[in-house]
Formats: sequence, structure tokens, C-alpha cells
Amino acid sequence: MWWLLGVIGALQLYFVRELLAAFALFVMGFLAVAGVIISLYTLHRAWAVTVDRVADSRHPVVVAVRHGIYSVEELARRPFRRPGSEQPAN
Repeated sequence: MWWLLGVIGALQLYFVRELLAAFALFVMGFLAVAGVIISLYTLHRAWAVTVDRVADSRHPVVVAVRHGIYSVEELARRPFRRPGSEQPAN
């Protein structure tokens, strides 16, 4: 009877260890996923702050790039045909 109780107790301890090991593995997996998500969020926020600072900058290079972008947008808004030209007849 004592042998049977000892074996049952040992089996219970073994299952408890296995459950704790599985729980530890799940915790490490969730921590890894959370770490990746937090690092991506941090990189995104840093990128947004950097872009805002560059956009507000008065540095000559930034002003020249902004002027170039405005010039390209202005060209994109112009019509392809001259204002007095007519549509071809179908």
C-alpha cells in the first residue's frame, strides 16, 4: 500500500513538473511575441517623431526637397492638353 501511494505521489509530482515546464514555455513564447510587438511599436513611434521633426525643419536641404516635391505636385495637377484644344471626334 505504501509503495502504491509512493508511486501515485511520484507520478503526481512528475505531472506537476511537466505542467510547470509547459507553462514556462508558454510564458517564454508570449514574452517573445510581446517583445517583438513592443519593439515594432517603439520603432514606429521613433520613425513618426523623426519624420515630424524633419518635416518641421528649416534646414536648406529639407527646404530644397520640399520645393522639389511641390514642383512635381504642380506638374501633376496640370492638364495634359492645352486649354484651347478640342477632344478628337469619335
